[in-house]
This record gives sequence, C-alpha cells and structure tokens, in this order.
Amino acid sequence: MPIIKSAIKKVRQAEKHQKRNYEVRRKLKASIRSVIDAVKEKKTEEAQKSLQTAYKVIDTAAKKRIIHKKNADRKKSRIAKLVNSTQVKK
Repeated sequence: MPIIKSAIKKVRQAEKHQKRNYEVRRKLKASIRSVIDAVKEKKTEEAQKSLQTAYKVIDTAAKKRIIHKKNADRKKSRIAKLVNSTQVKK
C-alpha cells in the first residue's frame, strides 16, 4: 500500500476509473455480440437495430478514451460489413 497522500488518492481514483471503464467495456462487448447473434440467426431487421445501438456504444467508448478512435472505427466497419453481407445474400 502506498504511504504518500497523493499516491493513496491515485489508487482510489484508479479503482473508480477501472469500475467505470469495466461497465462500458461490458456494454461494448454485449452490443457487438447482439449484432453478431442477430446475423447468425438471420434476423436482418434486428441486426440493423442492434447495429445502430452498437455504433452508439462504440462511439461513446471511443469518446471516453476507453478504446482508441481507430479501434472504434475498425469495430464499426467489421460489424457493418457483417450485417451488409447478410442483406446481399437475400
């Protein structure tokens, strides 16, 4: 355990940030998973709706610097490609 006052505060802050970031990461993974599951079940309308919510969650995570902006762009691109591939096969 740290002894210096500022180090003690930094540990407290780190724990708060870790909890906050964890919640956003869980939401991020869940939203992406919902898009993938909808595509696997061939539910195009549900996939489109969950794609929009996933975009929102991904952009929020990037804005809060939980993931890098280019990482967010890559994730959005990949799930969009996945959803579009199911619509072409129809």
